[in-house]
Amino acid sequence: MDFLFSPEEEAFREEVADFLEKEGPKEWHKKKVSFFDMSGQENWIAVHRDMSQKLGARGWLSLHWPKEYGGQELSPFYRLILREELAKHHCPGYHSLSVDFVAPAILLKGSEELKKRHLPGIASGKVMWCEGLSEPGHGSDMAALETYAKEDGDSYVVNGQKIWTTYAHFADWMFLLARTDRQAQPNYRGLTFFLVDMKTPGITVNPIINMAGHHDFNEVFFDDVRIPKENIVDSVNRGWYVTMAVLDSERTSDLGYAIASTLLDDIVAGAREMGMLDSGDKVRMAELIAECEVARLTHYHVTYMQAQGKDTSYEAAMCKLLGFESIQHVAEFGLKVFRNYGLLSDTSPMAPLYGRISSCYLRSFGHSMEAGTSEIDRDIIAQRGLGLPRLR
Repeated sequence: MDFLFSPEEEAFREEVADFLEKEGPKEWHKKKVSFFDMSGQENWIAVHRDMSQKLGARGWLSLHWPKEYGGQELSPFYRLILREELAKHHCPGYHSLSVDFVAPAILLKGSEELKKRHLPGIASGKVMWCEGLSEPGHGSDMAALETYAKEDGDSYVVNGQKIWTTYAHFADWMFLLARTDRQAQPNYRGLTFFLVDMKTPGITVNPIINMAGHHDFNEVFFDDVRIPKENIVDSVNRGWYVTMAVLDSERTSDLGYAIASTLLDDIVAGAREMGMLDSGDKVRMAELIAECEVARLTHYHVTYMQAQGKDTSYEAAMCKLLGFESIQHVAEFGLKVFRNYGLLSDTSPMAPLYGRISSCYLRSFGHSMEAGTSEIDRDIIAQRGLGLPRLR
């Protein structure tokens, strides 16, 4: 299969690169900050929001949307090119929870009213979203979630708790999966997909600080939170199908291979500068280059399938698994190469790469769990891709 980019796509890459060179945060580029490490930077929320609006103003957050909703109906490869260049330039601004999860949900299953109300804010980069899926005790077993939405007049009243909610502390809206029928069998048939204004009374957001000392995650409590019925995507008790329809988009939204290969380049350059790259490290470096390349080509193949409108259920799981685990392996390599220096945080002037080695390593543990655990991804690949029987 030929993955060469067209002249138009190459021109777009040059345009994005030139723009990011001029408009991207210079301090982030100097420190070589990665997408999953940005919450450790000073004033990062303001910087992320500012860059998001700059990307939105150029129409780059809705490139592959239908024209009737503000898009350009371009190939998904344009989105991939944008994400690759953002990774290479260590630049924030692409809020994938908004662009690659809730936007597809609204485009696929939302009413015209919801599309007109919410898509412009996402396309402009001015409105940011968070994801209300996981609960304490219900992560991979999402069909068993317990947050309950009770019908009351023209609204639903929600009570319950969500956890590991990325960016809930500054998100404007949340897409929430809640139970609306406790008697439904199988239980996934009793779930509904809501859009929730985070300023609604009764919502409490508490921070969860990760091992790297950064604030990405949160727990969110709902105490008699009233959601209008017009904020339901698709219809009552159809939330499971909405969620499943867009999970493939989530698993292909963050380009793990681009983040991993950029981090690997930074590690190798820093180690060579410090004279810390031995022959054994070079062998492992070659292995990791190959691993990142496999992840990249897998992602290209899935993007091609998306452009053709094909189902990508198990291929998307491969994408996420290979990309995110490559980040873990590269971060581990950085810790080995820099030895004790790699343990230093960004508070130490002796820390290589401004302390990113320890930060990326500690953050990488979460990559086995987010956007679907690695175990679930392997189950999907085995069952849907290889036709193997279920084990549980």
